[in-house]
Amino acid sequence: MRSKLLSKGDGVRTFVVVLDSGEEAFRSISDFAARQNVTAAGVTAIGAFESATVGWFDFASKTYRRIPVAAQCEVLSAIGDIAAGDDGEPSLHLHAVLGLSDGSTRGGHLLEAIVRPTLEVMVTETPAHLHRRKRPELGIALIDL
Repeated sequence: MRSKLLSKGDGVRTFVVVLDSGEEAFRSISDFAARQNVTAAGVTAIGAFESATVGWFDFASKTYRRIPVAAQCEVLSAIGDIAAGDDGEPSLHLHAVLGLSDGSTRGGHLLEAIVRPTLEVMVTETPAHLHRRKRPELGIALIDL
């Protein structure tokens, strides 16, 4: 993973983060946020994966139904945010639409993905701090304003 600070001012930092083949996307972006102490940011990304797992949240079971994508796929769109979790550490929430070789798509909450050949990520920090709190009645953590 490589990163560069593109701009900084008035409490806003903008980074580009480039992941290479073989890196696990969700963990790498989370690790970057922790190293840079990013606890409030918007995230967008494009690139490709050799495999991925997205999730669809099932409210009845309060778990993600895992949807494996066991093939090379294009990251057509990835968008999300970073907020501080209950433990104070950065918590990444990222959704992705993945394009398959036949033109079909798979999408959902990005759970894990292996990059191939690259993932280009833009992280735009905001000056305000965001906190994500676990909501036991829902089974998920949501931004708490």
